[in-house]
Amino acid sequence: MVKIVSTQDEFNSIIKSSPVVIDFHATWCGPCKMIAPKFEEFSNKYSGATFLKIDVDEVPEVAEKEGVSSMPTFLIFANGARVGEVVGANPAKLEAEIKKHVF
Repeated sequence: MVKIVSTQDEFNSIIKSSPVVIDFHATWCGPCKMIAPKFEEFSNKYSGATFLKIDVDEVPEVAEKEGVSSMPTFLIFANGARVGEVVGANPAKLEAEIKKHVF
């Protein structure tokens, strides 16, 4: 299951858990829409992680803080620290990165 994050405080609280996979997206982003079903699929397949979606237009402060400038960008956090990143709608690359950090 994918959780929608709507505030900086919520983001800060959730990334303390381990591991967390985050989809930074925008409603106007075509590639974001194309990979969304795969992200949902991965959230069910890798239940050992928390999967989040952050709309960069709704919560720009989180995207800015994390240096996200292209959509989609996927970040993986473990114990509050960033351990992985995938930029672009590449399901194979995203899954490979998830496998490195989710058990």
